[in-house]
Amino acid sequence: MLANDGALTLICADLDARPLFWTEADRGRHGYEPAVAAAVAGAMGLRLRWQFRRWAEFVPSLQAGEADAIWCGCAITAEREKSFLFSRPYAIFDEAVLVRRGAGVRCPSDLRGRRVGAIAGSTNMDLARGWSGCELVGFDGTSDDVFREMIDALRSRRIDAVVDDEPAFGGLSEDPELAIAFVAATGNRWGAAMRPEARDLKRRLDAAIGTVVDSGELAAIWRAWFPRKAFPPLQGDAIGA
Repeated sequence: MLANDGALTLICADLDARPLFWTEADRGRHGYEPAVAAAVAGAMGLRLRWQFRRWAEFVPSLQAGEADAIWCGCAITAEREKSFLFSRPYAIFDEAVLVRRGAGVRCPSDLRGRRVGAIAGSTNMDLARGWSGCELVGFDGTSDDVFREMIDALRSRRIDAVVDDEPAFGGLSEDPELAIAFVAATGNRWGAAMRPEARDLKRRLDAAIGTVVDSGELAAIWRAWFPRKAFPPLQGDAIGA
């Protein structure tokens, strides 16, 4: 059963992480993730509805049945599969480290003795936890814009680096103060995170994502938003029910 009849309702954050996603004043969403979500909802014959929530509210909102799935850069991991049912992937992304320009950071060992920020409980924080000698600073996602909160902390020198998904930093590529220090080739698969009992919805989402992949529509959306990045091999990449 859908949270709203005739609609696919997805939880997301109202962040500006272009070209992944951002929200205009009229609440219209743009970027790669919203474009893929619209294509998938269309393939399901459903309208698309967004449920804006703070990062820390994603799971409670899903568990309360306020939406059908989380669709906001949710990496599929073995640990998360203990709590969520995931759709087949609609993207594969690496992770990156953002620093102030001239910081002299080119690899994880250069972060020793530095304060490294990431969203608490994220795959980004898990990645940073494996780098020895750095001080981890977790952002709990209770602010209206946790991504901006981390970037502001970096600019103000409260932290020395931010770990996030590589494309989230795309809107900062021309920033004179900040730069990507290095990219970690983690190849995280992103999918829609659903409640464990939502097996019928998973089947429908998987079929719709498969349609969008096989038709070439997903590759076209990818090229529109990431023209310099090769489209990942998503054909046949399904997650078991």
